[in-house]
Amino acid sequence: MQAFTQLTGIVAPVDRVNVDTDAIIPKQFLKRIERSGFGQFLFFEWRWDEKGNVIPEFSLNQPRYQGSSVLLSRANFGCGSSREHAPWAILDYGFRVVIAPSYADIFYNNCFKNGILPIRLSEEQVEELFQRTQNNEGYELNVDLENKKLSDNYGLEIQFDLDEHRRQFLLQGLDDIGLTLQHEDKISAYEASRVAF
Repeated sequence: MQAFTQLTGIVAPVDRVNVDTDAIIPKQFLKRIERSGFGQFLFFEWRWDEKGNVIPEFSLNQPRYQGSSVLLSRANFGCGSSREHAPWAILDYGFRVVIAPSYADIFYNNCFKNGILPIRLSEEQVEELFQRTQNNEGYELNVDLENKKLSDNYGLEIQFDLDEHRRQFLLQGLDDIGLTLQHEDKISAYEASRVAF
């Protein structure tokens, strides 16, 4: 997994509450067995109409948000079913950071396991970011995980909280398997000491 220390990226807003995992990656696209290739289907039913035409009003279809790596949304992001494909789609699209006031627990946990930093901010702080994103085309945030700080080119600085264990996982680029492999020498030594039957 790619380590995360700092990122400066364009912010893309999805101004909706209760964004569920079926909206993030609809069920008809869950047939793939690899983790890649889901980004093209992110928010599929909001990006295209039933005839396959682009819906220009949706933020990710607007030129000003192309190349975004920070996703901004409202409360209860990632609710619904517990599909790990949702963070896969977000990451594959190019987002490394999601900012919202609150998240569904399973989605929140899955973000860390896939190298995405989900940041919780207050409703007021999120609203301020929505306003800044709307008022400044190409609006960028600097996300500093080492210092747990967000900043922009207009004087904004926001500290965010994060469990230290999760922070270290992202800083070191570790998922559960990577953590286990840090003890590979001890595992090998144990296996070598066992008598085969």
